[in-house]
Amino acid sequence: MEHTYRVAEWFVSINGEGTRAGELAVFVRLCGCNLRCSYCDTLWAGDMDAPHTEMTAGEIRSLILETGVRNVTLTGGEPLLHPHVKELLAVLLQDGAFSVEIETNGSVLLGDFTETNYRAIFTLDYKLPGSGMEEHMYLAENLAFLKPQDCIKFVAGSQEDLHRAAELIRMHDLCSRCHVYFSPVFGKIEPADMVEFMKQENLNGVRLQLQLHKFIWDPDKRGV
Repeated sequence: MEHTYRVAEWFVSINGEGTRAGELAVFVRLCGCNLRCSYCDTLWAGDMDAPHTEMTAGEIRSLILETGVRNVTLTGGEPLLHPHVKELLAVLLQDGAFSVEIETNGSVLLGDFTETNYRAIFTLDYKLPGSGMEEHMYLAENLAFLKPQDCIKFVAGSQEDLHRAAELIRMHDLCSRCHVYFSPVFGKIEPADMVEFMKQENLNGVRLQLQLHKFIWDPDKRGV
């Protein structure tokens, strides 16, 4: 029997962040997350039994093809927790028709998801102290699987968060491994203060990125 996936929502919009910020993408949000970050803006999709539509991998692929958009963002929740997600990735990546980005929360080991003929792009969202979830991170273990096209994102809400991010960037020489981004917790820290911190710490290779969708639309609006 063909496996199904719990799709909380899907929509076409622009990527709000990451290496393809500003580009069109099809977003497929799967239910379920193992973390509860203090600033989470998708708590409604955090439970595996959140409202959803059951879809097969083939149906998800067909839905994406019909949009005519090549970039695909698989998100959640935490999409890599979803049962049989490797089969979904195999279907989406089977012929290189799509460029697939996976937004993952840093608490899942990536090794099992990098052994494919057509590899997805990973955006690893490292959880800083302000999230309340840093103890669940597997940064050192996952570095072995990250490629130059991948991304590590640090969402900061305080100076403490920024200092911890800078420490990790230097400790693991992250800017030589992949793209590195700072992003503010919306409404908790001023982007200008983050720029000042980057200047003070001489953080060459780190990029500040704002969540475009929260400036274009209402910050709480879904489906964008």
